[in-house]
Amino acid sequence: MATTEIITVQRRRKYHWPEAQLNFWLVIMIIASSVVLGIFAYLTSIQNSLSLGQPWILPYMITTSALMIIFIIIMLGLISQQQLLPGVVVLGSFILFVLWLAGLIETSIQLYGPTGAVNSYCGSRPNTDAINSQQTAVWLANSSLCVDWRAAFAFEIVGTVFLLWMMVMAYQVNRDDFD
Repeated sequence: MATTEIITVQRRRKYHWPEAQLNFWLVIMIIASSVVLGIFAYLTSIQNSLSLGQPWILPYMITTSALMIIFIIIMLGLISQQQLLPGVVVLGSFILFVLWLAGLIETSIQLYGPTGAVNSYCGSRPNTDAINSQQTAVWLANSSLCVDWRAAFAFEIVGTVFLLWMMVMAYQVNRDDFD
């Protein structure tokens, strides 16, 4: 009686990521995540030192930025093993895109919202008739907080747009559309 032997051959598909674009994306997202993480951690420490309540956006963006950094570390590990799959990148980028977009919306409400917005306090100047060192210190602290909020907002815009770009780039890699 003859035996039939079935041999299966598995071929691993290689995905060709555009190196320059991928490296540029990684650097920009590390910078954006680190800046947002640092700013919101700083704002949290100020709120704690003044014994004030924290808006939910502060711990939310700290967590979201930390998740982005973890995702980048995972991507770097997969890149080093040449195992970076577009499906993993699309899924992770989409989840982080939604998180960053929610943070961007809330930051814009906190910064430019209707009542009690941070930006409404940014234009205040000390009384020029009697400027003393205490008024100057208060003005500098207020100005610093305004700049921090605006920088966080700007880097959240950059992060959100770059996550959208990464989803498009991963889709193109999956379809092998890069020339």
